[in-house]
Amino acid sequence: MEKKELGIYIHIPFCKQKCNYCDFVSYTNKCEKIEEYIKCLKEEIKLFDFSNYNVTTIYIGGGTPSYIDSSYIKEIMEEIYKKIEIKNKNLEDSIEITIEVNPGTVTKEKIEDYKEVGINRISIGLQSTKDNLLKQLGRIHSFQDFLNTYNLVKEVGFNNINVDLMLGFPNQTIKDLKASLEEIIKLDPNHISIYSLIVEENTKLFNKIENGELKLPNEELERNMYWYVKNTLELNGYNHYEISNFSKKHKESKHNMNCWNQEEYIGFGVAAHSYIDNIRFSNTDNIEEYIENINSNNKEKSITIEEKQSLESKKNEFMMLGFRKIEGVNISKFKEKFVDNPIYLYKEKLNKLVEQGLIEVDLNNIKLTNKGIDLANLVFEEFV
Repeated sequence: MEKKELGIYIHIPFCKQKCNYCDFVSYTNKCEKIEEYIKCLKEEIKLFDFSNYNVTTIYIGGGTPSYIDSSYIKEIMEEIYKKIEIKNKNLEDSIEITIEVNPGTVTKEKIEDYKEVGINRISIGLQSTKDNLLKQLGRIHSFQDFLNTYNLVKEVGFNNINVDLMLGFPNQTIKDLKASLEEIIKLDPNHISIYSLIVEENTKLFNKIENGELKLPNEELERNMYWYVKNTLELNGYNHYEISNFSKKHKESKHNMNCWNQEEYIGFGVAAHSYIDNIRFSNTDNIEEYIENINSNNKEKSITIEEKQSLESKKNEFMMLGFRKIEGVNISKFKEKFVDNPIYLYKEKLNKLVEQGLIEVDLNNIKLTNKGIDLANLVFEEFV
């Protein structure tokens, strides 16, 4: 039987300090649980049957994976290597293995450990090059800290690097954004992710905006920022391949592309999400519960089924995920996966969206127009 492709996601939920906009499952006050958590994480990896899968990507996210001792990251990776076959462990073309790091939590020794254990892609959280804005966002680092981290990563020999930036947050001007882009383009990373701030409830930033301490830029300014970023990065040799992601040639994030292409992935750790055999499920977001269930051989108790997909919901989701990619939904791939032709299957919806100027159909793709990129949620809603 032909093996299916699989991505792995590992969640490290520990942080030095929680950012003001963050609503991810992460902890700043549970460091005493790190050792026990890593032990349970390895146990969970051990329990999964990889025999029917070819693992194509591994992504270590958080939290702040670089906050914990790198010996733990090595242990996790060695556990995975015991379970899966990887040809040419140290070769870039074998498998993409990413770790997220934050400036202020990284040492040269940690980065060397990551390289030694086969990690070949590093994603550095920056958000802005302006120290006053970093402080406002609750980041623990300065721009100089970021530069030190970036230079260390290059020095150790990593040549597949992503930098995270953010736009549309309080007090950020177009001038600030231009300055950030100029500085980052000079560094020439292979990949840049640039996300519009989404203000989540129960975050410090949400409360400050609610009580009038801070004010978000208006929608027109936020959209001007987005298009400035898109045009500037494209002029500098970056391919805009997904709504929030830009890369040099052949340096797209394979892990993210797998998600947008509706490929399967397994998540390990507290609050990790998975997509296997048309079922979307997640682990408990309570770390004590997660540890207790693994230790008492009751891993299933941690799992919540989010969705068992019908064929119809799987087709709808394929469309929705496809529209996140700038090249859009590939008609041939849809037909290959589901037999149906999406042009006929969704004729009324697609006609309506074309009339509204939100999508366009070319020979083999259905994709967002520029107007559609700005109003992508209206397109997604048609396929929910």
